[in-house]
Amino acid sequence: MLNTGSTGFMLLATSLVMLMTPGLAFFYGGLSCRRNILGIMMQSFVSMGLTTVLWFFIGYSLCFSGGEGAIIGNLDKMFLHGITPTVMFKNSGFPELVFVAYQMMFAIITPALITGAFANRITFKAYIIFLVVWQLFVYYPFVHMVWGGGLLAEMGIIDFAGGIVVHATAGFAALASVFFVGSRKYNKSSKPNSIPLMAIGTALLWFGWYGFNAGSELNVDGITALAFLNSDVAASFAAITWMIIEWSRERKPKFVGLMTGAVAGLATITPAAGLVSVPVAALMGILGSVVCYLAVHIKNRMEWDDALDVWGVHGIGGVTGTILLGVFASTAINPAGVDGLIYGGTAFFIKEVAVVASTSIYAFVFTYIMLMLINVITPVKVSDEEQLVGLDISMHGECAYDTIH
Repeated sequence: MLNTGSTGFMLLATSLVMLMTPGLAFFYGGLSCRRNILGIMMQSFVSMGLTTVLWFFIGYSLCFSGGEGAIIGNLDKMFLHGITPTVMFKNSGFPELVFVAYQMMFAIITPALITGAFANRITFKAYIIFLVVWQLFVYYPFVHMVWGGGLLAEMGIIDFAGGIVVHATAGFAALASVFFVGSRKYNKSSKPNSIPLMAIGTALLWFGWYGFNAGSELNVDGITALAFLNSDVAASFAAITWMIIEWSRERKPKFVGLMTGAVAGLATITPAAGLVSVPVAALMGILGSVVCYLAVHIKNRMEWDDALDVWGVHGIGGVTGTILLGVFASTAINPAGVDGLIYGGTAFFIKEVAVVASTSIYAFVFTYIMLMLINVITPVKVSDEEQLVGLDISMHGECAYDTIH
Protein backbone atom coordinates (compact mmCIF):
# COMPACT_ATOMS: atom_id res chain seq x y z
CA MET A 1 0.00 0.00 0.00
CA LEU A 2 1.26 3.48 -0.87
CA ASN A 3 2.55 5.51 2.06
CA THR A 4 2.43 9.14 0.98
CA GLY A 5 4.75 10.25 3.80
CA SER A 6 7.51 7.78 2.88
CA THR A 7 7.04 8.49 -0.82
CA GLY A 8 7.30 12.23 -0.31
CA PHE A 9 10.35 11.90 1.91
CA MET A 10 12.16 9.61 -0.52
CA LEU A 11 11.45 11.98 -3.42
CA LEU A 12 12.93 14.78 -1.32
CA ALA A 13 15.97 12.64 -0.43
CA THR A 14 16.40 11.80 -4.12
CA SER A 15 16.36 15.48 -4.99
CA LEU A 16 18.95 16.22 -2.31
CA VAL A 17 21.31 13.55 -3.61
CA MET A 18 20.83 14.85 -7.15
CA LEU A 19 21.90 18.30 -5.91
CA MET A 20 25.19 16.85 -4.69
CA THR A 21 26.55 16.36 -8.21
CA PRO A 22 26.22 20.05 -9.19
CA GLY A 23 27.59 20.77 -5.71
CA LEU A 24 30.58 18.57 -6.48
CA ALA A 25 31.04 20.44 -9.77
CA PHE A 26 31.16 23.78 -7.91
CA PHE A 27 33.46 22.30 -5.24
CA TYR A 28 35.93 20.96 -7.81
CA GLY A 29 35.50 23.98 -10.08
CA GLY A 30 36.47 26.33 -7.26
CA LEU A 31 39.51 24.26 -6.36
CA SER A 32 40.85 23.85 -9.89
CA CYS A 33 42.90 26.41 -11.82
CA ARG A 34 41.21 29.05 -13.96
CA ARG A 35 42.05 27.30 -17.22
CA ASN A 36 40.25 24.08 -16.28
CA ILE A 37 37.10 25.09 -14.43
CA LEU A 38 34.61 24.18 -17.13
CA GLY A 39 36.38 20.95 -18.02
CA ILE A 40 36.14 19.52 -14.52
CA MET A 41 32.61 20.84 -13.99
CA MET A 42 31.50 19.27 -17.25
CA GLN A 43 32.83 15.90 -16.10
CA SER A 44 30.34 16.01 -13.23
CA PHE A 45 27.43 17.27 -15.30
CA VAL A 46 27.96 14.79 -18.12
CA SER A 47 27.70 12.00 -15.56
CA MET A 48 24.20 13.20 -14.77
CA GLY A 49 23.18 12.60 -18.38
CA LEU A 50 25.21 9.57 -19.40
CA THR A 51 24.79 7.64 -16.15
CA THR A 52 21.03 8.14 -16.32
CA VAL A 53 20.97 6.64 -19.82
CA LEU A 54 23.10 3.70 -18.69
CA TRP A 55 21.01 3.23 -15.53
CA PHE A 56 17.80 3.07 -17.61
CA PHE A 57 19.26 0.60 -20.08
CA ILE A 58 20.95 -1.92 -17.80
CA GLY A 59 22.32 -0.32 -14.64
CA TYR A 60 19.34 -0.67 -12.34
CA SER A 61 18.70 -4.21 -13.51
CA LEU A 62 22.30 -5.34 -12.97
CA CYS A 63 22.27 -3.85 -9.48
CA PHE A 64 18.84 -4.77 -8.18
CA SER A 65 17.38 -7.74 -10.04
CA GLY A 66 18.18 -11.44 -9.61
CA GLY A 67 21.58 -12.73 -8.66
CA GLU A 68 20.87 -13.42 -4.97
CA GLY A 69 24.20 -14.15 -3.33
CA ALA A 70 26.00 -13.35 -6.58
CA ILE A 71 28.43 -10.71 -7.80
CA ILE A 72 26.05 -9.09 -10.30
CA GLY A 73 22.34 -9.16 -11.06
CA ASN A 74 20.57 -10.06 -14.30
CA LEU A 75 18.77 -8.20 -17.08
CA ASP A 76 15.19 -8.90 -15.99
CA LYS A 77 14.56 -5.21 -15.34
CA MET A 78 16.43 -3.92 -18.38
CA PHE A 79 14.79 -0.72 -19.68
CA LEU A 80 12.95 -0.74 -16.30
CA HIS A 81 10.81 -3.59 -17.57
CA GLY A 82 7.83 -4.29 -15.34
CA ILE A 83 8.36 -1.26 -13.10
CA THR A 84 5.09 0.67 -13.30
CA PRO A 85 3.78 3.44 -11.03
CA THR A 86 1.71 0.90 -9.09
CA VAL A 87 4.62 -1.44 -8.31
CA MET A 88 5.83 -0.91 -4.75
CA PHE A 89 9.44 -1.37 -3.68
CA LYS A 90 9.31 -4.39 -1.36
CA ASN A 91 7.43 -3.39 1.82
CA SER A 92 8.63 0.21 1.82
CA GLY A 93 5.35 1.90 1.02
CA PHE A 94 6.77 3.86 -1.91
CA PRO A 95 6.84 3.03 -5.65
CA GLU A 96 9.85 1.19 -7.02
CA LEU A 97 10.23 4.07 -9.47
CA VAL A 98 11.27 6.23 -6.51
CA PHE A 99 13.92 3.70 -5.52
CA VAL A 100 15.13 3.59 -9.13
CA ALA A 101 15.59 7.36 -9.09
CA TYR A 102 17.17 7.44 -5.61
CA GLN A 103 19.81 4.85 -6.42
CA MET A 104 20.44 6.45 -9.79
CA MET A 105 21.62 9.62 -8.03
CA PHE A 106 24.23 7.55 -6.16
CA ALA A 107 25.38 6.06 -9.45
CA ILE A 108 25.72 9.56 -10.94
CA ILE A 109 27.92 11.06 -8.25
CA THR A 110 30.22 8.10 -7.54
CA PRO A 111 32.32 8.19 -10.75
CA ALA A 112 32.17 11.99 -10.72
CA LEU A 113 34.01 11.94 -7.38
CA ILE A 114 37.03 10.41 -9.12
CA THR A 115 37.46 13.32 -11.54
CA GLY A 116 39.09 15.59 -8.95
CA ALA A 117 42.12 13.32 -8.86
CA PHE A 118 43.10 13.63 -12.52
CA ALA A 119 42.11 17.28 -12.99
CA ASN A 120 43.72 18.90 -16.05
CA ARG A 121 45.18 15.64 -17.39
CA ILE A 122 42.62 13.40 -19.08
CA THR A 123 40.93 13.69 -22.48
CA PHE A 124 37.18 13.99 -22.56
CA LYS A 125 36.76 11.05 -24.94
CA ALA A 126 38.72 8.80 -22.58
CA TYR A 127 36.65 10.03 -19.65
CA ILE A 128 33.41 9.09 -21.39
CA ILE A 129 34.67 5.53 -21.91
CA PHE A 130 35.95 5.49 -18.33
CA LEU A 131 32.57 6.63 -17.03
CA VAL A 132 30.75 3.72 -18.68
CA VAL A 133 33.23 0.90 -18.15
CA TRP A 134 34.02 1.78 -14.53
CA GLN A 135 30.37 1.64 -13.57
CA LEU A 136 29.84 -1.68 -15.33
CA PHE A 137 32.78 -3.44 -13.71
CA VAL A 138 33.27 -1.66 -10.39
CA TYR A 139 30.23 0.26 -9.21
CA TYR A 140 27.42 -2.04 -10.33
CA PRO A 141 28.94 -5.24 -8.90
CA PHE A 142 29.52 -3.67 -5.49
CA VAL A 143 26.05 -2.15 -5.40
CA HIS A 144 24.59 -5.56 -6.12
CA MET A 145 26.83 -7.40 -3.69
CA VAL A 146 26.18 -5.00 -0.79
CA TRP A 147 22.73 -3.45 -1.38
CA GLY A 148 21.15 -5.76 -3.95
CA GLY A 149 21.13 -8.98 -1.95
CA GLY A 150 24.36 -10.25 -3.46
CA LEU A 151 27.42 -12.01 -2.14
CA LEU A 152 28.58 -9.50 0.48
CA ALA A 153 25.07 -8.96 1.82
CA GLU A 154 24.76 -12.70 2.42
CA MET A 155 28.12 -12.59 4.24
CA GLY A 156 26.65 -10.04 6.65
CA ILE A 157 28.47 -6.97 5.35
CA ILE A 158 26.75 -3.69 6.19
CA ASP A 159 27.31 -0.36 4.48
CA PHE A 160 24.58 2.06 5.52
CA ALA A 161 25.03 4.67 2.79
CA GLY A 162 28.20 4.05 0.80
CA GLY A 163 31.50 3.84 2.67
CA ILE A 164 32.42 0.73 0.69
CA VAL A 165 30.19 1.05 -2.37
CA VAL A 166 30.81 4.75 -3.04
CA HIS A 167 33.81 6.21 -1.22
CA ALA A 168 36.26 3.30 -1.07
CA THR A 169 35.71 2.38 -4.73
CA ALA A 170 35.92 5.97 -5.97
CA GLY A 171 38.82 6.96 -3.71
CA PHE A 172 41.11 4.12 -4.67
CA ALA A 173 40.12 4.33 -8.34
CA ALA A 174 41.19 7.97 -8.06
CA LEU A 175 44.59 6.95 -6.70
CA ALA A 176 45.06 4.47 -9.55
CA SER A 177 44.22 7.17 -12.09
CA VAL A 178 46.80 9.48 -10.51
CA PHE A 179 49.49 6.83 -10.87
CA PHE A 180 48.49 6.19 -14.48
CA VAL A 181 48.28 9.76 -15.78
CA GLY A 182 51.18 11.07 -13.72
CA SER A 183 51.70 14.57 -12.38
CA ARG A 184 50.51 17.78 -13.94
CA LYS A 185 53.20 19.46 -16.00
CA TYR A 186 51.73 22.92 -15.42
CA ASN A 187 49.71 24.54 -12.64
CA LYS A 188 50.58 21.76 -10.20
CA SER A 189 50.90 24.15 -7.29
CA SER A 190 48.17 26.55 -8.37
CA LYS A 191 45.85 27.82 -5.65
CA PRO A 192 42.06 27.48 -5.83
CA ASN A 193 40.73 29.87 -8.44
CA SER A 194 37.61 30.67 -6.41
CA ILE A 195 37.25 29.77 -2.74
CA PRO A 196 33.70 31.23 -2.68
CA LEU A 197 32.76 28.86 -5.52
CA MET A 198 34.18 26.02 -3.47
CA ALA A 199 32.13 27.22 -0.49
CA ILE A 200 28.94 27.05 -2.56
CA GLY A 201 29.89 23.52 -3.57
CA THR A 202 30.56 22.54 0.04
CA ALA A 203 27.20 23.92 1.12
CA LEU A 204 25.39 21.96 -1.59
CA LEU A 205 27.30 18.77 -0.76
CA TRP A 206 26.64 19.11 2.97
CA PHE A 207 22.96 19.86 2.35
CA GLY A 208 22.57 17.04 -0.13
CA TRP A 209 24.35 14.59 2.17
CA TYR A 210 21.30 14.60 4.45
CA GLY A 211 19.40 12.89 1.65
CA PHE A 212 22.39 10.65 0.96
CA ASN A 213 22.56 9.32 4.53
CA ALA A 214 19.10 9.82 6.04
CA GLY A 215 17.42 8.61 2.86
CA SER A 216 19.39 5.37 3.01
CA GLU A 217 17.12 4.19 5.83
CA LEU A 218 14.45 3.93 3.06
CA ASN A 219 11.85 4.82 5.64
CA VAL A 220 10.75 7.67 7.89
CA ASP A 221 11.48 6.68 11.48
CA GLY A 222 13.87 7.28 14.34
CA ILE A 223 16.84 5.87 12.45
CA THR A 224 16.17 8.37 9.67
CA ALA A 225 16.46 11.18 12.20
CA LEU A 226 19.57 9.57 13.71
CA ALA A 227 21.31 9.33 10.33
CA PHE A 228 20.41 12.95 9.60
CA LEU A 229 21.80 14.26 12.89
CA ASN A 230 24.87 12.00 12.82
CA SER A 231 25.76 13.37 9.40
CA ASP A 232 25.73 16.96 10.62
CA VAL A 233 27.53 16.18 13.88
CA ALA A 234 30.33 14.22 12.20
CA ALA A 235 30.81 16.91 9.54
CA SER A 236 30.92 19.68 12.13
CA PHE A 237 33.36 17.96 14.47
CA ALA A 238 35.56 17.01 11.50
CA ALA A 239 35.55 20.56 10.11
CA ILE A 240 36.62 22.07 13.44
CA THR A 241 39.24 19.36 13.97
CA TRP A 242 40.80 19.99 10.55
CA MET A 243 40.81 23.74 11.19
CA ILE A 244 42.51 23.28 14.56
CA ILE A 245 45.19 21.01 13.07
CA GLU A 246 45.98 23.49 10.30
CA TRP A 247 45.84 26.43 12.68
CA SER A 248 48.37 24.80 14.98
CA ARG A 249 50.67 23.76 12.14
CA GLU A 250 50.46 26.83 9.89
CA ARG A 251 49.52 29.50 12.45
CA LYS A 252 46.43 30.50 10.49
CA PRO A 253 42.91 29.01 10.31
CA LYS A 254 42.22 28.12 6.66
CA PHE A 255 38.76 28.28 5.09
CA VAL A 256 39.66 25.64 2.49
CA GLY A 257 40.79 23.34 5.31
CA LEU A 258 37.57 23.89 7.23
CA MET A 259 35.50 22.87 4.19
CA THR A 260 37.76 19.93 3.37
CA GLY A 261 37.40 18.69 6.93
CA ALA A 262 33.62 18.83 6.69
CA VAL A 263 33.64 16.66 3.57
CA ALA A 264 36.04 14.23 5.26
CA GLY A 265 33.66 13.93 8.19
CA LEU A 266 30.70 13.30 5.92
CA ALA A 267 32.59 10.60 4.03
CA THR A 268 33.62 8.97 7.31
CA ILE A 269 30.14 8.83 8.85
CA THR A 270 28.43 7.64 5.65
CA PRO A 271 28.81 3.86 6.20
CA ALA A 272 27.68 4.15 9.84
CA ALA A 273 25.18 7.03 9.84
CA GLY A 274 22.17 4.99 10.99
CA LEU A 275 24.06 2.43 13.05
CA VAL A 276 25.91 4.37 15.76
CA SER A 277 25.00 6.85 18.49
CA VAL A 278 25.40 10.61 18.18
CA PRO A 279 28.45 10.74 20.52
CA VAL A 280 30.10 8.03 18.42
CA ALA A 281 29.34 10.08 15.28
CA ALA A 282 31.18 13.02 16.88
CA LEU A 283 34.15 10.76 17.65
CA MET A 284 34.08 9.40 14.10
CA GLY A 285 34.14 12.94 12.76
CA ILE A 286 37.23 13.74 14.82
CA LEU A 287 39.04 10.52 13.95
CA GLY A 288 38.06 10.75 10.29
CA SER A 289 39.38 14.30 10.08
CA VAL A 290 42.71 13.36 11.67
CA VAL A 291 43.21 10.28 9.50
CA CYS A 292 42.22 12.08 6.29
CA TYR A 293 44.49 15.02 7.14
CA LEU A 294 47.37 12.60 7.64
CA ALA A 295 46.54 10.87 4.35
CA VAL A 296 46.64 14.17 2.47
CA HIS A 297 49.94 15.00 4.20
CA ILE A 298 51.39 11.63 3.16
CA LYS A 299 50.15 12.16 -0.38
CA ASN A 300 51.92 15.50 -0.52
CA ARG A 301 55.13 14.04 0.91
CA MET A 302 55.01 11.20 -1.66
CA GLU A 303 54.25 13.76 -4.42
CA TRP A 304 51.20 11.86 -5.67
CA ASP A 305 49.39 14.43 -7.78
CA ASP A 306 45.85 13.76 -6.57
CA ALA A 307 44.90 17.29 -7.51
CA LEU A 308 41.82 17.68 -5.31
CA ASP A 309 42.57 15.04 -2.64
CA VAL A 310 39.95 12.51 -3.69
CA TRP A 311 41.93 9.58 -2.27
CA GLY A 312 42.86 11.32 0.96
CA VAL A 313 39.37 12.62 1.73
CA HIS A 314 36.85 10.28 0.10
CA GLY A 315 38.85 7.06 -0.16
CA ILE A 316 40.48 7.15 3.26
CA GLY A 317 37.35 8.66 4.79
CA GLY A 318 35.20 5.81 3.49
CA VAL A 319 37.70 3.17 4.61
CA THR A 320 38.08 4.76 8.05
CA GLY A 321 34.33 5.02 8.51
CA THR A 322 33.81 1.39 7.54
CA ILE A 323 36.45 0.21 9.99
CA LEU A 324 34.97 2.37 12.75
CA LEU A 325 31.53 0.97 11.93
CA GLY A 326 32.98 -2.47 12.60
CA VAL A 327 34.10 -1.17 16.00
CA PHE A 328 31.14 0.93 17.16
CA ALA A 329 27.99 -0.49 15.50
CA SER A 330 25.36 -1.29 18.11
CA THR A 331 22.04 -3.13 17.98
CA ALA A 332 21.03 -1.04 20.98
CA ILE A 333 21.03 1.94 18.62
CA ASN A 334 19.67 0.15 15.54
CA PRO A 335 18.14 -3.30 16.15
CA ALA A 336 18.36 -3.99 12.41
CA GLY A 337 22.14 -3.58 12.54
CA VAL A 338 24.94 -5.63 14.06
CA ASP A 339 27.08 -5.30 17.17
CA GLY A 340 30.61 -4.09 16.50
CA LEU A 341 33.92 -5.05 18.04
CA ILE A 342 33.45 -3.31 21.40
CA TYR A 343 30.11 -5.09 21.84
CA GLY A 344 31.50 -8.51 21.07
CA GLY A 345 31.10 -8.48 17.29
CA THR A 346 34.63 -9.56 16.48
CA ALA A 347 33.58 -11.54 13.41
CA PHE A 348 31.65 -8.57 12.01
CA PHE A 349 34.64 -6.28 12.54
CA ILE A 350 37.00 -8.67 10.76
CA LYS A 351 34.60 -9.04 7.82
CA GLU A 352 34.15 -5.28 7.44
CA VAL A 353 37.91 -4.67 7.48
CA ALA A 354 38.59 -7.51 5.03
CA VAL A 355 35.90 -6.40 2.60
CA VAL A 356 36.76 -2.70 2.59
CA ALA A 357 40.43 -3.60 2.05
CA SER A 358 39.70 -6.02 -0.80
CA THR A 359 37.24 -3.56 -2.35
CA SER A 360 39.89 -0.83 -2.34
CA ILE A 361 42.48 -3.13 -3.88
CA TYR A 362 40.09 -4.30 -6.59
CA ALA A 363 39.02 -0.75 -7.46
CA PHE A 364 42.66 0.34 -7.68
CA VAL A 365 43.87 -2.59 -9.80
CA PHE A 366 40.89 -2.69 -12.14
CA THR A 367 40.96 1.07 -12.71
CA TYR A 368 44.65 1.05 -13.57
CA ILE A 369 44.25 -1.84 -16.03
CA MET A 370 41.14 -0.24 -17.51
CA LEU A 371 42.99 3.00 -18.17
CA MET A 372 45.76 1.05 -19.89
CA LEU A 373 43.18 -0.57 -22.18
CA ILE A 374 41.37 2.70 -22.87
CA ASN A 375 44.71 4.21 -23.82
CA VAL A 376 44.97 1.61 -26.60
CA ILE A 377 41.65 2.84 -28.03
CA THR A 378 42.16 6.57 -27.53
CA PRO A 379 44.80 8.65 -25.72
CA VAL A 380 43.97 9.05 -22.04
CA LYS A 381 46.47 11.78 -21.23
CA VAL A 382 46.25 15.23 -22.75
CA SER A 383 49.32 16.67 -24.45
CA ASP A 384 51.67 19.12 -22.75
CA GLU A 385 50.40 21.84 -25.05
CA GLU A 386 46.79 21.17 -24.06
CA GLN A 387 47.75 21.28 -20.40
CA LEU A 388 49.48 24.61 -20.90
CA VAL A 389 46.54 26.19 -22.73
CA GLY A 390 44.03 24.60 -20.36
CA LEU A 391 41.36 22.02 -21.12
CA ASP A 392 38.55 24.56 -21.20
CA ILE A 393 39.89 26.03 -24.43
CA SER A 394 41.81 23.09 -25.92
CA MET A 395 39.18 20.43 -25.22
CA HIS A 396 35.86 22.30 -25.08
CA GLY A 397 36.43 25.62 -26.85
CA GLU A 398 34.98 27.60 -23.96
CA CYS A 399 36.31 29.50 -20.97
CA ALA A 400 34.86 30.38 -17.60
CA TYR A 401 36.18 33.93 -17.56
CA ASP A 402 36.68 36.55 -20.25
CA THR A 403 40.33 36.90 -19.26
CA ILE A 404 42.62 34.24 -17.85
CA HIS A 405 45.81 35.23 -16.13
